[in-house]
Amino acid sequence: MPRGVAPAELAGGFGLPATVSLPGRIEDSFRRQMEALPEQTRRLLALAAADPSGDPLLVWRAAGRLGVAVGAGAPAVGAGLVQFGARVRFRHPLARSAAYRSAPVQQMQQVHAALAEATDPAADPDRRAWHRAQAAPGPDEDVAADLERSAGRAQDRGGLAAAAAFLERAALLTPDPVRRAQRLLAAARASRDSGALDATLGLLVATEGQGSEPLDARQVAEVERLRGQIAADQNRDSDAARLLVSAARRLDPLDAALARETYLEAIWAAMYAGHLGRPGGVREAAEAARAAPPGPEPLRPVDVLLDAVALRVTQGYHAAAAALTGVVELLLALDADVGEARRWLWLAGGRVGSFIALELWDFESWRALAVRQVQVAREAGALVQLQFALSLLARVHILAGELRAAERLIDEDRLIAEATGNSPVPYAALLLAAWQGREQEASELIQAAAQEAAGRGAGRLADMAACASAVLHNSLGQHDAARDATWEVFQRDQLALGQLVVAELAEAAARTGDVAAVRAALDWLSERTRVTRTEWVLGIEARVRALLSEDQAADRWYRESVERLGRTRVRAELARSHLLYGEWLRRQGRRTDAREQLRTAYRMLEEMGMEAFAERARRELRATGETVRRRTVPAARTAGATETLTAQEAQVARLARDGLSNPEIGARLFISPRTAAYHLSNVFTKLGISSRSQLDRVLPAVPDTAGPR
Repeated sequence: MPRGVAPAELAGGFGLPATVSLPGRIEDSFRRQMEALPEQTRRLLALAAADPSGDPLLVWRAAGRLGVAVGAGAPAVGAGLVQFGARVRFRHPLARSAAYRSAPVQQMQQVHAALAEATDPAADPDRRAWHRAQAAPGPDEDVAADLERSAGRAQDRGGLAAAAAFLERAALLTPDPVRRAQRLLAAARASRDSGALDATLGLLVATEGQGSEPLDARQVAEVERLRGQIAADQNRDSDAARLLVSAARRLDPLDAALARETYLEAIWAAMYAGHLGRPGGVREAAEAARAAPPGPEPLRPVDVLLDAVALRVTQGYHAAAAALTGVVELLLALDADVGEARRWLWLAGGRVGSFIALELWDFESWRALAVRQVQVAREAGALVQLQFALSLLARVHILAGELRAAERLIDEDRLIAEATGNSPVPYAALLLAAWQGREQEASELIQAAAQEAAGRGAGRLADMAACASAVLHNSLGQHDAARDATWEVFQRDQLALGQLVVAELAEAAARTGDVAAVRAALDWLSERTRVTRTEWVLGIEARVRALLSEDQAADRWYRESVERLGRTRVRAELARSHLLYGEWLRRQGRRTDAREQLRTAYRMLEEMGMEAFAERARRELRATGETVRRRTVPAARTAGATETLTAQEAQVARLARDGLSNPEIGARLFISPRTAAYHLSNVFTKLGISSRSQLDRVLPAVPDTAGPR
C-alpha cells in the first residue's frame, strides 16, 4: 500500500489523511461500520486519526477539551476498529483514513485545535504547528510563520519531505501574496530535494498563478532554474541545459552569485545532453559563464569550480589542468560538517567535483569525493541527489574491482527510484553488467539505454552505452565491435569520459590492426601525462605504448603498466594489464612467463566477478598447455537458493553480508529493523546457515535474485 504514497505524505504523518488516494471500497466498508457508532465515539475516532503519533495521553487530553468522555472509545474497541493501550492503534490504515475523512470540515478544525492545545510546545513544536495550521479557518500569518520555523528544523534534521509539507501549508495560510510566492518557492526547493519531482512542478505552477500579484524578476528566474534542475533530475538534459542557461542570464543583473551557481548547473546539463543536445551547447554555456559578471569576493568554491570547468571546455585539458587540480584540493579540504561547506559539497563536490577528479586520473580523490557526496546527500535526506551519488560511487567501485559493493549501491538506487516514483540512474548498471561479462543482460541494457538516449536527447547516456558495449565486446574477444563502439565517443573528448574509453579503444584497435587509432589514443594520453602524472594514467599510457611496440620495448612497457597500476586501487585495469601481458608473452613463445601473468589475471578476474574476462584468461592459459577448471560451487551452498530467496530477502542478505546492521538495512530498504530481522531469519533457514558471518561464504555463489534489471 505505501508504494502509491508520495514521500511528503509519509513525512512523519503530516498531511497523510487529507491527501492519500487509497482503495475506496475497503475504506468505504470501514466508514459504514463507523456510521453505526455513537456520535461521541465517531468524534473520538476522528481525533485519534488526526494525530499519527498514537500517544494516548495526548488523545485523552484533547478529548477532554472537546468534552468527549473516556468511555466513548468502548464501542469502537468492541467493533475491532481501534485499540487504546500503550499506543492508540487503528486496525488498518484505511480505518484511520475513513475516520478522518468522514468527519465534517468544521469538526476536524476543532479536533486539530484541541490537539494543538494539548501538544507541548517545547517538547513537540512541529506537531503543534501542524495541528494549528490544520485548525486555521483561513489565512493567518502567525500560524504560517510558525510552520516556516518548523520547516527549518525539519530541514536541519534531513526531513526534506516534511519541510516541503510545512512550507506548502504555510504558503496557503500566508495573506501577503509576495510572501506567499516566496514560501511556495521554498516549498518547491525542498520538495525537489526530497525527490517529489512531479509534486514540485505542481508547486511551481501554483507559484506562477498564486494571485493577482505577478512574480518579480528574481522569482521568475528562480522558477525557471527549478524547472531546469527538475529536467536534469529527470534526465531531460537538453531541456535542462536550455532552461538553466536562460535562468542564469536572467539572474546575471540580479544576483551574480546565484547566477554563477546556475551557469555551473547549465554546463553540467549540457555535458549530459552531449552530441544529442543543442549543437555547441556545452561550449555556449561555458562561454556564457566566462562572460558573466564575477562572483563575490573572496571567491567561493563554486566560483573556482565554474572557472576551471569553463576553461576546460573552452581551452582544453592542458590549459585547465592546473586549475582543475586546485579545485580538487579545495574540495577535499572542505569540512563536510560545516553548514556552508556542506552546501558547496552538495552543489560542486558531488557530480562536478568528483568528475573533475576522474578527469585528472586521481582515483583516490575521485573515491573520496564520491563517498562524501553519498554521505552529504544521505544525511540531508536528498533522495534524487542520493541516487546520482550512489551511481557515481558505484562506478568507482567497478573500476576498483569491487563489483559486489557496486551492485549493492545500484540496488539502493533502484529502491529509492521505486519509493519516489522517479527513474533509476542508468550509468552504473550499464557498466556493471558489461564488466561482469553477462552478454545477454548487458546487451539488452545497452540497447535499451541507446534507444532511451536517442529518444530524449541524452548524449552522455548514449556515450556511456557505447563505452559499456566496448568493455563487453573486448571481454568477449569481439574487438571489431569494441573499436566501432568507441571511436566516435573518443573523438568527442568529453570531460571525465575519455578515461573510460581510451583503454578500450587502444586494445580493440591493436587487436584489429588499426595502428592509426592506437596512435591517436597514445597521443591523447600523452597530452594528459605531460601535465598529469598519476600512476593510473601512466599505467594506462604504458599499456598503450606496449600495444604499439615489439620485443624488449613491449616487454618493458607491459611490466611498467603492471607496476604502476599495482600501486593504485584500480584493480580492474591492473588485472587487464596482466591479461594483455600474458597474451603477448604466449604469442612470443614464452609460455612459462605467460602462465605467471595469466594465472594472476585469472585469479583476480574470477575474484572480482568479471566472468568474460576471466574466461578469456582461462582460454589463454589452456593455450599454454595448462589446464584450468572453471570455478564450481558446492551443491549444498546453492541448492534451491535461486528458487527460495525472494527479491527482498536477497537484498537484505547482501546488505547483512556487507556489514550493515538491521536498522541500517531498514533505512536502505525502507523497511523496519524488525522486518529486516524477519527476512534475515528466513535467509538463514533457506540457505542452511546460522549466522551473518557465514553469508560471505554463501552469497558469492548465489545468483542475484533481485529480479530483472
